[in-house]
Amino acid sequence: MEQAIKILIVEDNVIIADDMQSMLEEIGYEIVDNVIVYEQAEEVLKTQQVDLVLIDIILASDKTGIDLGKHIREHYDIPFIFVTSNSDRATVENAKTVKPNGYLVKPFEQQDLYTSIEIALSNFIRSDKSGGGDTLQEEDIAVSNSVLKDSIFVKKQHLYYRIQFGDIQFIKADNVYLEVNTVDKKFLVRSPLKDYLEKLPKNKFYRAHKSYIVNVDHIDAINSKDIMINNNLIPISKEFKEFIISSMNS
Repeated sequence: MEQAIKILIVEDNVIIADDMQSMLEEIGYEIVDNVIVYEQAEEVLKTQQVDLVLIDIILASDKTGIDLGKHIREHYDIPFIFVTSNSDRATVENAKTVKPNGYLVKPFEQQDLYTSIEIALSNFIRSDKSGGGDTLQEEDIAVSNSVLKDSIFVKKQHLYYRIQFGDIQFIKADNVYLEVNTVDKKFLVRSPLKDYLEKLPKNKFYRAHKSYIVNVDHIDAINSKDIMINNNLIPISKEFKEFIISSMNS
């Protein structure tokens, strides 16, 4: 099941924070929480799923947004953007030390906020590092190679979505693209099959054939040459057939 990107807002001006939340929800993002100090943000990160953080540099506490950025860099593999009124050289240089994924200066419009988030996400999860120059036109092509502990990002239309590993049934190689088949949808990803397999949980996903990766939890039936997943007949190698049969008998 696809889920909207979950965003944490850390902003000590309540009016600005509420305005940001309204802008983001109108676009289609989900706001996990809206907090004003470092300690509250730390607790949310510890207890909830967060995909991206918007951080004011000056907070209503001794610890600043830059302290929070450092904490995120050290403990979480997620992008964050500084949203601040301060654009002086000293503040920018200080902010650069924690390598934010974006820097947005107040005041800003909804489109500025959307653009900053999408660029931050795209840069954070870009898979095509070869610089080949291909222009991808398909609306459902993912540009993701970054995975979280239970899911992976894919892009659909103008937003990135989180796809739970458990919802992926099988993956089929098709030239330079992969078809990632979920329970009810299909997404295109630009990646070699071998590289994509390395991103998936090793106890669930196996290369069943030179052109297929399957989630063993979704196998409905098996014979000497094929397995069936959601009425899709998928060819399998001899080694994979032996592995499945041995697993069934263990």
